[in-house]
Amino acid sequence: MHFPKATSAFRSLLCTALCFCFAVAPSHAQLPSLGDGADMPAGEERRLGDRIARELYRDPDFVDDPILVEYVQGIWDRLMVAAVARGELNSELDERFAWRILLGRDRSVNAFALPGGYMGVLCGLIAVVGSKDELASVLAHEMSHVTQRHISRLMAQQSRTSPLFLAGMVLGALAASRNPQAANAVITGGVALQAQSQLNFSRAMEREADRVGYLVMTQAGFDGRGFAGMFEKLQQASGFNDSGGYPYLRSHPLTSERIADMRSRMPLGSGDANRAPTGSIEDAIMSARARIVSRPGQDALRGWSAEPDMTGFDRQPDRRRAAALYAAALSDSERRDLPAARAHVARLAALVVNDAAASRLARLLAAEIEVAAGNGAQAVAALGPLSSSLTRPELVLLAQASQHGAVVPTLTDRLQSWLATHPQDGTAWTLIAAAYRAENQPLRALRADAEAQVAHLDWSGAVDRYKAGQEWMRRNPGGSADYMEVSIIDARLQQAQSRLREETAER
Repeated sequence: MHFPKATSAFRSLLCTALCFCFAVAPSHAQLPSLGDGADMPAGEERRLGDRIARELYRDPDFVDDPILVEYVQGIWDRLMVAAVARGELNSELDERFAWRILLGRDRSVNAFALPGGYMGVLCGLIAVVGSKDELASVLAHEMSHVTQRHISRLMAQQSRTSPLFLAGMVLGALAASRNPQAANAVITGGVALQAQSQLNFSRAMEREADRVGYLVMTQAGFDGRGFAGMFEKLQQASGFNDSGGYPYLRSHPLTSERIADMRSRMPLGSGDANRAPTGSIEDAIMSARARIVSRPGQDALRGWSAEPDMTGFDRQPDRRRAAALYAAALSDSERRDLPAARAHVARLAALVVNDAAASRLARLLAAEIEVAAGNGAQAVAALGPLSSSLTRPELVLLAQASQHGAVVPTLTDRLQSWLATHPQDGTAWTLIAAAYRAENQPLRALRADAEAQVAHLDWSGAVDRYKAGQEWMRRNPGGSADYMEVSIIDARLQQAQSRLREETAER
């Protein structure tokens, strides 16, 4: 595991925010469940997770890319269903925890679990996975850290109740996993027994997360070979060398051990355990998108833009060509080369015409390119015929197109329907606020602004926007519809103020 020197919240919280990183995770032997054994109540763990997630939402590395988020969320939803079916996720945690995925631009190959059901997934991880099965192995592992209450069990092991102490404890374990010399320094600093017990307990947790994660992902219908394939990619990405440190100083088993263990779990007759599952064209395109979203720099963008014009490109497999054309078109758009972007996305659409999932991604990309160019009407046209129930990427692109002159008659109705079932979608609240302003409904826009802050756990910002709505109503008394909106704002303001007081008291 490697952490860049930059100190964004997504990078620093990988160490300090009680995270369990898949890149330092184990998997060995058939172990019995360690049980709950949690001293920290679920409500307290959720509040702790909220505090950490709030910092991630504020971080410039946080990105809400609707297409990547939909891709990851689709895998995550299947795993959640499987975890419930297996009894790994009980009704209390299912109801009280957030179960939210936060996407980070960071190019590190990593993912991490936070208290209260928050999951961090970095673009660098999506960029290297070859299939949904490999990404599912990461998400299942991280989910298992949460369902097995590992953070609470760390607290119970140390018989402490201070989150700051727990943060320091996990920081020490993670430092040891990526730098054996750091662990040696800790041990020789006078806390040898405590440090070693922390590392040993981490190994047990990681083995359990691998074991439970494997069972959950295969229950969800994913290929178990994805686990071993992902370990091999992590080993390559980190340049990990099994001779680089003493095993007893590591918080996880050796990567080679984990690969062998996952292969041994494959049932007889399930195919070649040494061969990773082959991903779809959609998987390859999503990896390409993650590379661009992570902001690799102009040199990399120029390289991807030029790849489809290289000699021999047309002889490559369709999966490889589709990913390269997608990366080229998106890179062209980032470089503001609109003619090249349109040409590359047209080639992509022709290549994947018989692949429904990939064809949809080509249409979304064509619309995204037009939105970036400020051509709202062309973006709507690129999306093609729209169904009555839109998925999130189409909905976001329609809202963005409306901000560039496109006429979308049912936009606010569609956004309202989405938010009725997805009230924690901060991006959708921001988009509907803009739509309300365009329709000259400032009070509803102010309330939507406040709800966007609530979705990102910014209680202070929410209180400010709710109060702004109250003030607007006092200055501009209107009809019955406005008074109904104000009654909602009054109730929501009280809730936000209560959460803000709790947050202040915890500091």
